[in-house]
This record gives sequence, C-alpha cells and structure tokens, in this order.
Amino acid sequence: METLNFVLVFLIIASAVFYFYFKTRQFRTSQVFPIRKKMFSSKAGMFLGLLLVSFGINQLLLFGGVTTYIISGIFIVLGGYVSLFNWKAVQYYNRFVDEETELNKR
Repeated sequence: METLNFVLVFLIIASAVFYFYFKTRQFRTSQVFPIRKKMFSSKAGMFLGLLLVSFGINQLLLFGGVTTYIISGIFIVLGGYVSLFNWKAVQYYNRFVDEETELNKR
C-alpha cells in the first residue's frame, strides 16, 4: 500500500513536471510552426489528464467515504478522457510535423 502511494505520488509529480515542460515548449515555439505548437499543447494535455487520474487513484487509497469516491471517480473519468483525447491528437499532429518543417525551410 505504501509503495503504491509512493508510485502514485511520483506519477503526480512527474506528470506535473512534463505538463509544465510541454506548455513551455508550446509558448516558446515560433508562430511559423502552428502544428508543432498544437502538438506540444496536446502533449501537455495528455500529461494533465495523467495527473488527474493519478491524483484520483491516490485519493481513493488515502481516504474513504462516499464523497471521496464520487470526486475521485470524476477525476479518474475526466482525466482518462482528457489523456485519451490528447493522445489521439498527438498521434495526428506527429504525422505533419516533419512536413511542416520541410515547408518552412524554403
């Protein structure tokens, strides 16, 4: 139980760090590369969803009660949806990043 809590806390911290990393990459990317900006935004959203899922599961392990189950369930479902949606968006935008780079070299 304690090791699972440690793993979840590590996932929460790591996903928060990756979220801020990709948000920073999104803002620092030039306006010449709009698809790359969208890809970084989607990667950030994917890690935000992972943060919500990890936080929801961690709260289920730490606390009991009906309110905790309801709120944690909402976090887990919403985080799963956000992660899945943004994962599909990352896959979509990855196909066009190389093409965008080639177009902007000229």
